[in-house]
Amino acid sequence: MALSMYDASVPAFQRSLKALDAILDKAIAYADARKFDTAVLVSSRLAPDMYPFARQVQMASDHAKGCPARLAGVAVPSFADTEGTIPELKGRIAKTLDFIGTLSREQIDGSEERAVSLKAGPRELHFKGQDYLVFFALPNFYFHLTTAYAILRHNGVPVGKLDFLGASQGLI
Repeated sequence: MALSMYDASVPAFQRSLKALDAILDKAIAYADARKFDTAVLVSSRLAPDMYPFARQVQMASDHAKGCPARLAGVAVPSFADTEGTIPELKGRIAKTLDFIGTLSREQIDGSEERAVSLKAGPRELHFKGQDYLVFFALPNFYFHLTTAYAILRHNGVPVGKLDFLGASQGLI
């Protein structure tokens, strides 16, 4: 049996966002134990020309909500990108999970050939649904998710591969 568009998208986003949410709890605990403000983590970046942690989480959220919405042919919800604290970022993850939880298998399955267009900076990109999912949305989502994880790890938050994969949430 072939993997459906729904199965290749929604559960992957849900699982990884839940893992990210648990990692954010570890970041809060780490900062509390060492008596520093989590704002240090929120504004941290791996390199001067890279987005800071907060933006990495926002962009992971954008891909997680945008991809299934576009595949389902529904409007992508707009979030303001104003989160400046870890609790606010956790709230954004919750809103993203809530939204993608409203999308049904019937809305997304069969979207392999659906035309998907989106703006990326000054360019407009055009895909067929399956190419959009496999070659654009999932790689971008995992890039920003991994970068967020790496920023926290670089700053000493005790997270590992099993956290990234969702072990603390019983996902593996």
